[in-house]
Amino acid sequence: MSWGTELWDQFDNLDKHTQWGIDFLEKYAKFVKERIEIEQNYAKQLRNLVKKYCPKRSPKDEEPRFTSCIAFFNILNELNDYAGQREVVAEEMGHRVYGELMRYSHDLKTERKMHLQEGRKAQQYLDMCWKQMDNSKKKFERECREAEKAQQSYERLDNDTNATKADVEKAKQQLNLRTHMADENKNEYAAQLQNFNGEQHKHYYIVIPQIYKQLQEMDERRTIKLSECYKGFADSERKVIPIISKCLEGMILAAKSVDEHRDSQLVIDCFKSGFEPPGDFPFEDYSQNIYRTISDGTISTPKQEGMRIDTKTTVGKSKGKLWLFGKKPKPQSPPLTPTSLYTSSTPNGSQYPIFSIEPVHYCMSDIKTGKPRIPSFRSLKRGNFYLQGPALEDFSHLPPEQRRKKLQQRIDELNRELQKETDQKDALIKMKDVYEKNPQMGDPSSLQPKLTETMSNMDRLRMEIHKNEAWLSEVEGKVAARSDRRHSSDINHLVTQGRESPEGSYTDDASQEVRGPPQQHVQPNEFDDEFEDDDPLPAIGHCKAIYPFDGHNEGTLAMKEGEILYIIEEDKGDGWTRARRHNGEEGYVPTSYIDVTLEKNSKGAVTYI
Repeated sequence: MSWGTELWDQFDNLDKHTQWGIDFLEKYAKFVKERIEIEQNYAKQLRNLVKKYCPKRSPKDEEPRFTSCIAFFNILNELNDYAGQREVVAEEMGHRVYGELMRYSHDLKTERKMHLQEGRKAQQYLDMCWKQMDNSKKKFERECREAEKAQQSYERLDNDTNATKADVEKAKQQLNLRTHMADENKNEYAAQLQNFNGEQHKHYYIVIPQIYKQLQEMDERRTIKLSECYKGFADSERKVIPIISKCLEGMILAAKSVDEHRDSQLVIDCFKSGFEPPGDFPFEDYSQNIYRTISDGTISTPKQEGMRIDTKTTVGKSKGKLWLFGKKPKPQSPPLTPTSLYTSSTPNGSQYPIFSIEPVHYCMSDIKTGKPRIPSFRSLKRGNFYLQGPALEDFSHLPPEQRRKKLQQRIDELNRELQKETDQKDALIKMKDVYEKNPQMGDPSSLQPKLTETMSNMDRLRMEIHKNEAWLSEVEGKVAARSDRRHSSDINHLVTQGRESPEGSYTDDASQEVRGPPQQHVQPNEFDDEFEDDDPLPAIGHCKAIYPFDGHNEGTLAMKEGEILYIIEEDKGDGWTRARRHNGEEGYVPTSYIDVTLEKNSKGAVTYI
C-alpha cells in the first residue's frame, strides 16, 4: 500500500490532504496551549486562595495552636503543593507537547513544501517532454503532407505531355527534398516519442512514487507525532498523580490529627488566670439586736455594751461633725470593716455567728490579697481582665497562670540567647588560641573587643534570667499557697463557719475564738490625737465606681456607678478602701466595687494593676 502506486494521479488531493494534516496538528497545538493556560490559571487561583486564608501574622505573634487550626494550615500547605503540581503539569505540557508540536509543525511545513516542489518540477519536466514530442509529431505530419503534395505535383507534370523536361525535373527535385525532410522529421518524432515515453515511465514509476512515498512517510510521521503528543499530554498529568495523591493523603491525615481534647486543654492553657473561684457567701443574721435586747432585759441597753465604737467610722460619715476640742480624730490602726461580724449569745449561753451583709468582700478577698490584683469584678466576669493596664516587664498586669507562662517563655528565650553567646565565646576563644599559636593567621588582640562584648552580653543575659526566675518563683509560690489555702478551706469548711475573730471577722484559728461580746476599749493615745493638726488626709490616687453602693452602714460612703472619688487610704487587705468626695465627705467603699488608680509618686502608694 503506497501512495506512489495507488494515488499516482492524485497530486492535487495529496496536496490538500497534507495541508489539512498540518492544520490539524496546529489545531491540536492550540488546544494544548489553552489547556496550559487553564492549568496555570487554576494553579494561580489555588495559590491565591491559600494565601487568602493563611494566617497573616508576624513571627512574634502567638496564636493558640489548636489541632483544628493546625490541621487547616496543613491542608492549606498541601493545597499549595497541589497547586505546584498543577504548575508542573502546565510546564510539562508546554515543554513536552506544545513546544514539540510547534517545532515539528515548522519542520513539517518545510518538508512538505520541498516534496511538493519536487513533484511539480517532475510534472513540469514531463509536460516539457510531451510538448517536444508533440511538436516533432506535428512537424513530421506537416512534412508528410508537403511530401504528398510534391508527389502529386511530380506525377501530374510527368503525365502531362505539354510539360517541359525542366519542369518535370524541378518537380522531381522538390519531391525528393520533401521526402527527405519527411524522413528526417519522422526520425526526430520517433526519437522524441521514445524519449517522452521513457520520461513518462520514469515519472509515473520512479519519480512520482518516490515523491508520494516521502509525502506518505511525512504524513505518517505527523500521525505518529500526534500519537506521542496525545500520550505525553496524559503522561504530563499522570506523573504528578502520585504526588497529588500524597497531597490528598496529607489532607486526610491533617483531618485525622484533629484532637478535640487537646484543643480543650489549649483553651485552658491560654485563658487560665490562676485565680481561685469566689468562696461561699456567709450567712447574714439581722437578728443580733433582738437577741441582745433579750439578753440585757431592757430595750435601753447602751449601744456600747453590744458594739465596739469605732471613732473612725463615726468621723468618716460627715466632715461637718464637730468633736471635743473641735478636732477630728485620726485612725491609729487599720479600720474595721463597716460590716464587721459580731458574736452574740443567747439566754442559754450558746453562741452564734453574725455574718456580714457585704458578700462581695468575701468573694474578692482571696483575689485581692494575691497580686496582681484584677481591676474589677466586672472585668473578671468578662474574662478579659488580663487585657487591661499597661504591659509591664514582670508581666504583673497578667493573671498568675498567664504571667507564669510568659515568664517561662522569656526565660527559655533568654537561655537560648545565652547559649548562643556561650557558643560564640567558645569560638572566639578557640580562634584566639589559634591566632596566638599562628600569628600569621591573625592578630589575637583584634578579637578582644568582640570577646568583651560577648562576655558583657552573657552577664546581662544571666542577670535577666535571674530576675525573671525570681519573678517566676514568686508567681509559683503564690499559686502554690493559693492552692494550699483552697485545699485547707475545703477541709475546714464546716468548722470555720462558726468561728469569729475578736475583731468580728472570720479566723481559722480556734484559739482566737471569742465567746462573748467584745468590750469597748480606747487606745491610750486616742484622746491625745485630738490636738493634732486637723488637715484632711492627702489624696494618694483616685477611683471610679464600677457598681453602685448604698453605704447604709456606719462609716461607709455611698456612691453611684461611674462616680469619681479621691483615694486617701488604700486597701489594707480587708476589702475596703477609704475614699473622699469632692465635697469632703469621707468613708469606706468596697475595693471590688471600684477601679483604683494610685499615684506612683505618692508616699506609701502602691499601684495595683
